[in-house]
Amino acid sequence: MKEVAKLGFVLTLVTVLAAAGLAMVYSITKPRIDAQGAMETESALIEALPQIDPASIEAVRDGDEIRYYRALDSDSQYLAFAYIANGSGYSSVIKTMVGVDKDGTLIGLKVLSQTETPGLGTKVEEIKYGEADPWFLRQFLGKKADGVAVKADGGEIVSITGATISSRALTKSVANGYTSLLKRLEADSAMASTSAEPDGSE
Repeated sequence: MKEVAKLGFVLTLVTVLAAAGLAMVYSITKPRIDAQGAMETESALIEALPQIDPASIEAVRDGDEIRYYRALDSDSQYLAFAYIANGSGYSSVIKTMVGVDKDGTLIGLKVLSQTETPGLGTKVEEIKYGEADPWFLRQFLGKKADGVAVKADGGEIVSITGATISSRALTKSVANGYTSLLKRLEADSAMASTSAEPDGSE
C-alpha cells in the first residue's frame, strides 16, 4: 500500500514539474511568437493595401478579435479596407489577407497560410520565374470583390491546372469575406448613428 502511495506521489510531482516547465517555456516564447505574428500581419497588410500609408491602417476589434482593418485619410474618410478570408481547400484552410478600396475593388492579396498539395494547390501563391508576384492572385486585381469567381462558376478567374478545389476555395473566400465585411461596416455605421442621436436629456 505504501509503495502505491509513493508511486502516486512521484507521478503527481512529475506532472506538476512538467506543467510548471511548460508554463515557463510558454511565458518565455509567447511574446516572441506574438511579435513574429504581428510582423507577418503588418507585412501582409502592406501587400494587401499597396500605396496606402501603413501608419493610416488600424484594426477594428470586437474585444480581442480583429474584425477587419481600415485605412483613413487625414479627414477620417475611408480609403481602403482589408479583411482575412478563409476558404476550405483540398487539404487545408487557405487563409488570405485581402485588400479592397472604398468601392470594393480588389487592390491586393497575400496568402497567409495554406498546406495544400505541393506542386498543385500550393500554386495559389506561386511566383513564376522572372515575375514579381503570384500569377494566380494577380488575376483578382482590379475586379470587384463581391463578383469574383472561377471560370467554371461563370467568372473570370482562371483556375490552377490540377487544383480546381484550391482555386475555387480561395476565390469564394474572397467574395464571401467581402460580403461579411459589408455587413460589419453596415452594423458599425448603424451603431455609430445610434450613438450620435440625442437621447432627449439635457
